[in-house]
Amino acid sequence: MSRGTATVSGILYVLLVLVTTFFVGLSCAALLSQAVRTSPNRSWIRNVNAVVIGAAYAVVAAASVFFCLKRRIAVHRRLQRIAKSYQTPGKAEFPKTVYRYIQQEYARACLIAYEAQPKDGFQEGWGRPGTKYENVRFRTELLNTIREIDELAHLVIPSHPLLRPHSRMLHHFRWLSPLLEKDEDGITPLHYYDSVIQLARHASREPTEEEFIVDVRRS
Repeated sequence: MSRGTATVSGILYVLLVLVTTFFVGLSCAALLSQAVRTSPNRSWIRNVNAVVIGAAYAVVAAASVFFCLKRRIAVHRRLQRIAKSYQTPGKAEFPKTVYRYIQQEYARACLIAYEAQPKDGFQEGWGRPGTKYENVRFRTELLNTIREIDELAHLVIPSHPLLRPHSRMLHHFRWLSPLLEKDEDGITPLHYYDSVIQLARHASREPTEEEFIVDVRRS
């Protein structure tokens, strides 16, 4: 409970007590007045009804104060038993049977969590569990290499053009093409890199691990 809510709750409680006390007092005064009017001598003297009414209200008031104080003291004592700073309960604070049951349930939960982990399955477009590409999303990693290679290109060629969001890699890195070796088919790694980036940008399917490895090796 927030401090503002606690303040509003306290104010409403005090108002409720005051209103209840006010109406109880009115009812007591009305009953005493009626007892005086209906008495033979119309006086407080030797008026048994007034004495009974006053005694009944006094008993009710005393009982109400007693129960309120009793409840207040009980709540205060229980709150005093609660440690102000959190402390992790130890083995000595539990019965042996309870502590053994907690250990068994914890071990069972750990075993279930371990068995629930994927072993052989994999998510399309992600590295397989147990490999060095585990938790790697190929599409994101491939697109992140564009800015990394662009920064390296500016180190080699300071006047290299600025990167545009949707430019082809063949066009953007064309000044690096003469520096790259060609394979037996006369194709540079830039051609393969451009193809994989186009696939990562526009293909509906996710890049495979083989395509990601080829791109990493050639780039």
